[in-house]
Amino acid sequence: MYDFSKVVITSSPHIKSKEDTRSIMCDVLIALLPSLFVSTYVFGLRVILMTAVSVAACLVFETIYNKIVGKANTIGDLSAAVTGVLLAFVCPVTLPYWMLIVGAGVSIILAKSLFGGLGKNFINPALAGRAFLLASWPVAMTTWVTAGSRAGLLSNSQETLDAITAATPLAIIKGSAEGDLPSIASMLWGMCGGSMGEVSAIALLIGGAYLLFRKVISFHTPAAYIGTVAVLTLLFPAGGLGHVQSMLYGLFSGGLMLGAFFMATDYSTSPVSHKGQVVFGIGCGLLTVMIRYFGGYPEGVCYSILLMNTTVWLIDKYTRPTKFGAPAKQKKEG
Repeated sequence: MYDFSKVVITSSPHIKSKEDTRSIMCDVLIALLPSLFVSTYVFGLRVILMTAVSVAACLVFETIYNKIVGKANTIGDLSAAVTGVLLAFVCPVTLPYWMLIVGAGVSIILAKSLFGGLGKNFINPALAGRAFLLASWPVAMTTWVTAGSRAGLLSNSQETLDAITAATPLAIIKGSAEGDLPSIASMLWGMCGGSMGEVSAIALLIGGAYLLFRKVISFHTPAAYIGTVAVLTLLFPAGGLGHVQSMLYGLFSGGLMLGAFFMATDYSTSPVSHKGQVVFGIGCGLLTVMIRYFGGYPEGVCYSILLMNTTVWLIDKYTRPTKFGAPAKQKKEG
C-alpha cells in the first residue's frame, strides 16, 4: 500500500523551467555583443565607455529608487543593464555623457520604476529615454560621424564634430541632408553614419538569430515588422531609388533591425499571443514607413514602437485565445 505521507502538496505551477529573468537578460546581452564589437570597430573605444556609463547609470538609478521606496534591489535580474546597453545603442557616439545619464534616469525611473518595475511598464524604457533626449537636445541627438572616425573618449569638441560629421542614409534619401548614399554592403557591415548600435545590419541579424535559437523571442513580431517595411518600401520607393533598392535601404539603414529584434519583442510592452504579435509588428511597420516618408524626422522606429506600446492592451483584448470548452458567451466576451 502506498504511503501518502510522502506526497508533497504544492501550489501551481507544477511545470518549472530553468529559465528566469536573469538568464533571459543574459541571452539578450550576449545577442547584443556582435553589434557592440562592430560599433567599437567603426567608431572607436568611446563606444565601450558610452555603453559602460549608460549601464552604470541605469543600475545606480534603479538602486536609488528601490532604496527610496523600500523595495529589494532588483539590479541582479540584469534588466536595468539591458536597458542601459539599448539606450546607448540608440544614441550617437558623440552624445555628451551627462545627457546619456539623464536619459538613463528617464528610462529607469519615469518609464519603468514608477509603473511598478519590470513587467509593469507599458512602454519600452530605452526608447522612452531616447525620445526624451531627442525632444530635449535634438542637435546633439542627430549629430552623426563618418564611419572610421574616432571620437575622443573624454571630449567631443564642436571643432572635432564639424570635421567628422556625416549624414545618415535615411536623411539623404529623405532629402533633409546632402551627401552620397553608402552602398548596401556598407550598411550591412556598419560602415556608415548612425546611432552606435544600429549601423551594422549583419551584427543585429546575428544577434536576432541567437535570440530565436535560444527561444527568447518568437519570429512573429520581427517577421511582421520587417516584412511590412519591406513590402511598403518595395511598392512605394522613396528618394528617386528603384523599387528593390528602396526596399534594401529601408531595411538595412536606421534602427529597423535593432527595433524589430530587441525593442518590439520586449515582453512587458508587446502582445502575449502570436496573433497579437503579428498585428503589433504590422502596426510598427506601417508607422515606421509613414514617419519616414511623411514626418519631419527621417527615422521612425523609435516613435512607431512607442506608439504601438500604448495599444498593446487593446491588441491583447481582441487577440487573446479563449479557454477550451468555454461557453459561447464567455468566448464572445473574450
